[in-house]
Amino acid sequence: MELIKGSIVALVSPFKQTSEREVDFETIEKLVQFHADSGTYAIVPCGTTGESPTLSHEEHNQIVKFVIECAKGTDLKVIAGTGSNSTKEAIHFTEEALKAGADTCLVVAPYYNKPTPRGLKAHFKELDKIGAPIILYNIPGRTGINVSPETTLDIAAACPTVVGVKASNGNLEEITELAILREQLDRPFSILSGDDALTLPICSVGGTGVISVAANIIPATMKKLADSINHSDLPTAISTNNKIYHFCKALLAFGANPMGIKAVMQYEGWNVGECRLPLTALEKQQTEALIAVWDKVKTAL
Repeated sequence: MELIKGSIVALVSPFKQTSEREVDFETIEKLVQFHADSGTYAIVPCGTTGESPTLSHEEHNQIVKFVIECAKGTDLKVIAGTGSNSTKEAIHFTEEALKAGADTCLVVAPYYNKPTPRGLKAHFKELDKIGAPIILYNIPGRTGINVSPETTLDIAAACPTVVGVKASNGNLEEITELAILREQLDRPFSILSGDDALTLPICSVGGTGVISVAANIIPATMKKLADSINHSDLPTAISTNNKIYHFCKALLAFGANPMGIKAVMQYEGWNVGECRLPLTALEKQQTEALIAVWDKVKTAL
């Protein structure tokens, strides 16, 4: 498999403004078309930004299948979020995504359980049997464990289907070390930024793209950033990064993702609804502060 590159959107899950917060498939269809028109490389349904922990199994599979159907006839790739803290559950989601036609699956390191490196390797070896290309998702702030560069390489060496990592650990030294260790593999292995604000430095040490929250509202700008990096156009990359940096930071400054991006999308007329509990909408003062940053960035773009 070739390196996975470019701007990839971590898609929000739109919910209707009802007490049950049902999934709004009509808005999902509009969002998929928005990203297809904007040149986004790939779309990730049912990740962290898609509030996967609050989706039922049925909703999870429905969203993945629906996004895949909506993406047909476009250039969009679909990277389905299929991780879980249960290996059995992760296998189920991954098998369903593969049957539906997903190009790749994004599998978060098991959360809450806090497995050892041996347990992590065993988890991904079971998933490897399915045959779906997998991106390992390392986000210790959510999972409670950090997958070290050495463990990541060990997993990739044992599991041919593990084709990359989404690095959301915020540790540039570890990501640099992983980029160096990656050279021991005899195949392509993608390193994708999981933090919009760190995309430029991560790609400078060997990253190949970004799975982006900000791309939900500025897909063309995130594409411009990723393209300029991959084309070695450093002045454009720096200029673009400088324009969006404070917005990317602000999206995560007032509450857990996706509270911030949903507030901005609502402000811009996207009917994505509020988050499902236990996440809430931002408080009024938080929303005003975030929108002030957004308005300034929007003017600069």
